Amino acid sequence: MFSVDCTKLKDYFLPAKREFDCIYFNFPHCGRKAGVVKNRELLTRFFHSCAEVLKRDGEVHVALCRGQGGTPADQPRREWHNSWQVVAVAAGAGFILSDVHPFRAETAHGYECTGYRSQDKSFCIEGALNHVFTRSTPLLYCKPLICEIELERQRISFQVPQVLVDKINRGFLERNSNHPVRTIKEKLTAVLSQAFPLQSVDHCLSLLLQGHLNAACHSNIFWILLSPEETPSAEEMASGWANAILFSHVDFHGDTDKNVQEGCQTPKQCYLRPSLLPYAQAIIKSAAFVPGTLYVFSGPVFRKCHVSPYCMPVFHEMVFVCAVNRGSENSCIQMVVDKIKTSIHSLHQTISDFKLSISLQETTSLGTAELSDFAAFESQLGKIQFFLCIEADTRDSSEKGSCVGAVRTAPYEPAGSDLVVVFASLNLDLVAMLICAIEDWRMLWTSDTRFLRQFPAGELRIFRSFSLYPPSYVHDVSFWLPDGEQFDDVAFHTIAREVSGEAVASIHLLDNFQQPGTGRNSLCCRLTFQSCDRALGRREVAAMQLRFREEISQRLRVALR
Repeated sequence: MFSVDCTKLKDYFLPAKREFDCIYFNFPHCGRKAGVVKNRELLTRFFHSCAEVLKRDGEVHVALCRGQGGTPADQPRREWHNSWQVVAVAAGAGFILSDVHPFRAETAHGYECTGYRSQDKSFCIEGALNHVFTRSTPLLYCKPLICEIELERQRISFQVPQVLVDKINRGFLERNSNHPVRTIKEKLTAVLSQAFPLQSVDHCLSLLLQGHLNAACHSNIFWILLSPEETPSAEEMASGWANAILFSHVDFHGDTDKNVQEGCQTPKQCYLRPSLLPYAQAIIKSAAFVPGTLYVFSGPVFRKCHVSPYCMPVFHEMVFVCAVNRGSENSCIQMVVDKIKTSIHSLHQTISDFKLSISLQETTSLGTAELSDFAAFESQLGKIQFFLCIEADTRDSSEKGSCVGAVRTAPYEPAGSDLVVVFASLNLDLVAMLICAIEDWRMLWTSDTRFLRQFPAGELRIFRSFSLYPPSYVHDVSFWLPDGEQFDDVAFHTIAREVSGEAVASIHLLDNFQQPGTGRNSLCCRLTFQSCDRALGRREVAAMQLRFREEISQRLRVALR
């Protein structure tokens, strides 16, 4: 069919003929000496037209001359403003760049490279690239979610924080899951069971906790408000290990009984568990606890944190607990760590030849500036003897030595006991990222099925991104801080996560200004919007930025400038 307007494809085909597997547009051009702006507009209308006639899993191939695309694949690469910005243009219609390779005219049967400047001449295709686009999963705008937890004869309902709605009950650790975090968990469990009598305690771990928190942790917690009738009674709270696990009422420093005595039996405020360590305290106080047995449990935990590729508000934690004779704790720690090393090395060596170095580092050897949000929060949960760190030789220096776990010891109660309890915790998501070379934590939680397809039957592999060179958009925001109040930067980052659906890749402080005379303080922050797995268009980002400004004005009481 000839004389087809590429910007109105559906007008040329009956509805039954609109499901194309592939659409090719080789060397699009408005004709004559059209500038880059007009050609961007042409591509914009073309991609929107493709969205109406392409199959769900179809492809759009766009061949461009050297430098036109504006991606790092172009050599030499043009300045962004002087390119056709093909990835950003396609994103506006819901497409992501999934492959790019040198253009070969012979691969398109019947195609002849002609039409240069509307003449019967071929284009100069030296250095030309073929860009392969696929449909993106749509940006998520999740409705509010109510979660129910059963406590014996009553149910407790609570509203899930909006930023976590798409991350609750994903089932990554379930038996039928192929997710990398489950593969790593199963490998660790199998190897450790060869060295210790092992008992898994993965059932009945409540999402909610109650009790006192270290004051330094408060800004990192997802708080949940419950009405009085939804709160379990003091009798239910004190009825044993099972209830302690179902709905734990704990102090992160182990002073559970003190909490109850101080009148915390029916608080109205709970929080999503930031760690699984409280369940370890419930286990070692139960009559069923057996010294010498390694207790293992795992599940997602939730922490507010700063926006960065390696800093996650939800991750899967794996905790190991064992009581040993006093004086034997160091050998127990070394045995657990050695088995963790063995497991990680065996998983990694089957998929890559770059080196992973795993080490224990004393907390005194890490300065405050070197602690990630993960390690800094772990330090607030109680004294740490060692951090477990992984160093990858292909990583940027800023990411080398990532802290993925922590080791603690504590005396076994009652007082006078000759036993010492060893606690080890591990961030399975960070381990998966380092083993599989995943550069952004958000990819672990993507709803795009192309992620899990890369790990058939739970087989670990080096991850290959299905969204290449995603466009980024920079927006700045300036505001006056409220007088006499400390600025909560973690809340600021959390609001950015929420309003963008995790589409903010980084936030940086550009300027901190104090007005002479009044002493008022003003901050200027730069937000970089970029999605690692979905198409993100300029209009969507502008709407996100506007909503972000509204939300920080209302919730943080800042005055926008």
